[in-house]
Amino acid sequence: MSAQRIPFVLMLALGLTMMLAPFSIDTYLPAFPRISEALGVSIQSVSLTVSCFVFSMALSQLLGGALSDRYGRRNVLMAGILIFGIASLCIAFSNTLPALLIWRVVQGFGGGWVMVSVPALVRDRVSGQDAAKLFSILGFIGVLAPGIAPSVGSLLLELSTWRSIFVFLAVYAGLLMALSYFVIFRGIPKGERKPFEIGMLRRYIDVIKVRAARPYILWQAGAFSVMMLFITNASFIYQDHFGQSEKAFAMLFGANIVMMFLFNLANRVLLGYFDARRILKWATMSQGTGILFLILAVVWNLEVSYFLLAMMLTVGSLGAISPNIQACYLEYYPYSGGSATALLGASKFGIAGIASALSTRLPPTLLAVVLAMTGCAAISWAVMFFAKDEERH
Repeated sequence: MSAQRIPFVLMLALGLTMMLAPFSIDTYLPAFPRISEALGVSIQSVSLTVSCFVFSMALSQLLGGALSDRYGRRNVLMAGILIFGIASLCIAFSNTLPALLIWRVVQGFGGGWVMVSVPALVRDRVSGQDAAKLFSILGFIGVLAPGIAPSVGSLLLELSTWRSIFVFLAVYAGLLMALSYFVIFRGIPKGERKPFEIGMLRRYIDVIKVRAARPYILWQAGAFSVMMLFITNASFIYQDHFGQSEKAFAMLFGANIVMMFLFNLANRVLLGYFDARRILKWATMSQGTGILFLILAVVWNLEVSYFLLAMMLTVGSLGAISPNIQACYLEYYPYSGGSATALLGASKFGIAGIASALSTRLPPTLLAVVLAMTGCAAISWAVMFFAKDEERH
């Protein structure tokens, strides 16, 4: 089946499924002050729920990817959606921070199964250039979703309490269950169980053994952790430190997504003239430049508009960093791209989850957050300068 012949409704269903994880992370960010007030905890404590979700999602991808190969995409995807939906409802009725954290872990576990299933479903249907075109469309949705998610959250806060956000996510999961049954898997017979030809652990060990590819894992983790630290502390930065409203927060947050999209577009143009690794270095230096401007904005106590411009450059650079890292990294795995992709994704979200969790224990100051982001960016810079571009296998 070619990408051109894929029905629009199927592409829409896959795109909506891809949006589940970004919505889970970003929709409730404007509600942090209300959640902290309702539960009687600090905003930094509420921020820990982001880390719990991301770290759980990272680990579940490794398990979900292997299980989908054995038990079929349908079973893993729909089980992940069901787990996610139930956890969302439980979060909506949580009255303590520990309960909120536990159910965010469960929610992230289900979300990880959903997230790892969509690329596999695409590969099952198309290949080559057709797959690349479809992935490009889904990638655009992946950038779009985080931009509109805080606005959706702000609208729900105007109409109801913070709990309505998680009810919305549960309803969204119900919609995805229906789309999976009636659209994504329509006319596709249930697959039979397949025995593991290679043990899951052995498969990932073989991936890690490729020494030349390992730096890209750390490179991606460092750069992505910069953005995760921002997301985790975005409510504290804009609503607490700069005193912005919930509506203003959604706009300020969305500005970073717009910049990511612009970097992504520029990356596509530049790839026609330069190789991916060179562009990756430029994008990494752009992120470092943004970090420097952030430090200056904090030290000089500049107003929010100057801070926003620096943050847009810092976070927006991921629009070019992430795709080029994946392109360079996967060149080393012509026959095990699936396992390599799962490991890269799990490492990215796992390390970023740990970094964001640790950031909630920092002093509640803007300088502390920016310095933590600086440390993560320094990792990417170190890898950029010392990693050798060795011959691919």
